[in-house]
Amino acid sequence: MKNDELIHRVSLFLDNELNQDEARNLMDEIRENKQYQSLLHQEQSFKTFVKTHVSRRNVSPALIQSIKEKIRVSPS
Repeated sequence: MKNDELIHRVSLFLDNELNQDEARNLMDEIRENKQYQSLLHQEQSFKTFVKTHVSRRNVSPALIQSIKEKIRVSPS
């Protein structure tokens, strides 16, 4: 399996977007390969870092409404 594909599957796994069989198959593959285990740990660490160190700024409801009005397409 290519690293890009593995990274994508690991990301889906960490986001709980794989079904039960897909998650089980991925974990079986990871258990059998030290390199895959390292990649899983790296992705988990990155996700944890982002969750704990990157904050989202709060925006006012007025700004949200203004943006929605600007992108709304009026019917012709």
